[in-house]
Amino acid sequence: MFNSQAPNPDDLPSSRQLVKSTVISVVAAAALLVTVVMPSEYGIDPTGIGSVMGLTEMGEIKTQLAEEAELDRKAAQNAGESLIPTQPAPVPQEGSSLLERIIREFGISAAYARDAIRKDEVSITLQPGEGAEVKLVMLKGAKTNYTWTANGSKVNFDTHGDGGGESISYEKGRGAAEDSGVLEAAFDGNHGWFWRNRTGDPVTVTLKTDGAYSDIKRVM
Repeated sequence: MFNSQAPNPDDLPSSRQLVKSTVISVVAAAALLVTVVMPSEYGIDPTGIGSVMGLTEMGEIKTQLAEEAELDRKAAQNAGESLIPTQPAPVPQEGSSLLERIIREFGISAAYARDAIRKDEVSITLQPGEGAEVKLVMLKGAKTNYTWTANGSKVNFDTHGDGGGESISYEKGRGAAEDSGVLEAAFDGNHGWFWRNRTGDPVTVTLKTDGAYSDIKRVM
């Protein structure tokens, strides 16, 4: 049995201090949302900071690609073809608010173990000019072995991560036929790859992953 001494009331934070801390946290989160998340993920830049940092352009590209991917999904929904057998591509919910979309994308359960190992293989066919993005849900410090190939062709790629108001670019390349290595998450969030086919023919990209991540998803 453990005996513990009750804390001195004077050592506990007052209600005013708790309210002040809560307000500061909410303001900080709102600032990150407006200056980083909204520009980089949705192309919305009310402050102009996103344009200066180059985040707005990235968000506009992602939004456009997401709209194109949704049109492709609707056109092929009766084909019965799954791009990721172990995890279907998420379907955007009509009428959802911006906050709900951010929560769905960046919310990560604390119960995910950093050393939970899983394996996946994904193949995506890109038409000329088309782009696609696949993300792994990872905790900070988690590592995943990966390899991808354009199966005899070439693509442009960007290995990057985002989540919790943070974003990072690990590696970029143009006209690459393949890539492999170890992806280590710099923070809790979504980490993965964006490919674009700049050739005049369809290109199939095959990605193989093996490591500590809780989910794999095609986000556009």
